Amino acid sequence: MKSLFAFLAAALRRSPLVLAFVAAAAFAHGSTLGDIEIGHPYATPSLPGTSNGAAYFAMLENTGNTADRLVRATTPVAARVELHTMAVDAQGVMRMREIDGIALAPHAKIRMRPGMGMHLMLVGLKEPLKDGARFPMRLEFERAGKVDVTVIVRSAIPGGGGGAA
Repeated sequence: MKSLFAFLAAALRRSPLVLAFVAAAAFAHGSTLGDIEIGHPYATPSLPGTSNGAAYFAMLENTGNTADRLVRATTPVAARVELHTMAVDAQGVMRMREIDGIALAPHAKIRMRPGMGMHLMLVGLKEPLKDGARFPMRLEFERAGKVDVTVIVRSAIPGGGGGAA
């Protein structure tokens, strides 16, 4: 066993690629529900003085041959969760609006990031979201059903990018 640890330590020192793979695996988490894969549910720390926050999925994928939709989410850390989309209007202003579901066509993959596209708005936070915290969230899909995931609060965005929203 000792030689295995020595081998792994030597491999990590010699190969930045191996180190990157191990680091990525350490932060990766998610769930699978039927044909739906939920990759790395995360939230950004809430801004001081705000009562809302946002959660994202590094990847939300439908691996099946039938369309599905994320229609609802709940969490004990907020009064409610709204499904939102963001888009730039004709005047060049970023607008956010609540939507009734997030469609997942067969074999579709969606990536969510702060400031871009879709997110889950956490309305009425019961306490601020702090870096490193974890909280449960229940997702409900139209066809696949319900699944519980763990959301990790992180300043650094999974898969690269900037910081807090």
